[in-house]
Amino acid sequence: RGRIEPYVYKLVGQVYAEVEEKEPWCQGAQPVSEIAVFTPEEFTSASAGILPDAIKGANRLLEEAAQQFDIIDSATDLAPYRLVILPDTIPVDTALAAKLDQYLAHGGKIIATFESGLNPEGTGFGLAALGVTMASEGPRQLDGHPARGEFFPANDYAEYILPSSEIGRGLPPTEHVMYIRGMDVHAQDGSEVLAQIVPSYFDRTWEHFCSHRHTPSAGLPGNPAIVRNGNAIYFSSPIFTTYEKMAPLWCKRLLLNAIDLLLPDALVRHDGPSTLLVTLNEQSALNRQILHLLHYIPERRGQQFDVIEDVIPVYDIALSVRAPSGVESVTAVPQGEPVPFTMRGDRVEFVAPKVDGHQMFVIGLAGSF
Repeated sequence: RGRIEPYVYKLVGQVYAEVEEKEPWCQGAQPVSEIAVFTPEEFTSASAGILPDAIKGANRLLEEAAQQFDIIDSATDLAPYRLVILPDTIPVDTALAAKLDQYLAHGGKIIATFESGLNPEGTGFGLAALGVTMASEGPRQLDGHPARGEFFPANDYAEYILPSSEIGRGLPPTEHVMYIRGMDVHAQDGSEVLAQIVPSYFDRTWEHFCSHRHTPSAGLPGNPAIVRNGNAIYFSSPIFTTYEKMAPLWCKRLLLNAIDLLLPDALVRHDGPSTLLVTLNEQSALNRQILHLLHYIPERRGQQFDVIEDVIPVYDIALSVRAPSGVESVTAVPQGEPVPFTMRGDRVEFVAPKVDGHQMFVIGLAGSF
């Protein structure tokens, strides 16, 4: 009694033996991030242990795209970040507006979605830099509450986005359904409309019915869906909540295209699958960066939780990392195998021959020892 079951102890030991082997490349390491994502938790009374859908969707979408990001609150210093994202439900009071305006004035970039940027009362936009104004409250449900931002299993208030030019790169030039109703906005003078909202024929209420997953598009472009004002891009739809609920590929593509417009030289790029998680850390005392590649695919085989049963290796992943200085070497660790690399401008490029669950690469910077 009181002793650990030996077979359980053996299993735990196997896991931590791998951790121990990798400790030299983890001790004192700090993440290298260029994007800051505000968490809605600061502004909501979410129940303990329950995260808002917006931050869960943002976390998953950005991870799938190998974006290097931190999750922050309004007290965080924004200066280290090249891009700040306000996902779906981040109110902006006068103090936060001043902080964001100062950040923009020093060359920062902002992406805001849905109700992010509204004043705390929700009566108008508190962040003028987004270049939009409220056009209306939008439709209301039968109980009088606004329909925007609400998830309905039958997609009662679905609408469509019609992207154009670079914001629609990789997507066909047609309407893409947004399952959750967004904000109704106007673009201010000087702002550029990157995509428009196309309404459905009707909202699905007691007055109207459509037997498909959502009512078809009316084919008549209306108010703005995506607006750019200088270094700020605004989405009228709750992109991140929608991605958490339904995971439409077009939501991810639109958001990543917006990031590319603002940050064309992303910190890390690769040509592997979206199931590959990529994290860049730095051991500044040793003048080196550590690139972690993780490829385990959780599956919902039962009703209660996800499981990982099989490790599926991936091969020949092309990687490109923006380096802060010259690069002297790239090494696969803990194997200690040198990896051929090339420099293209300020980027180091190399190929990961194999990722069998987890693989690390040390990028030795100029002056490493």
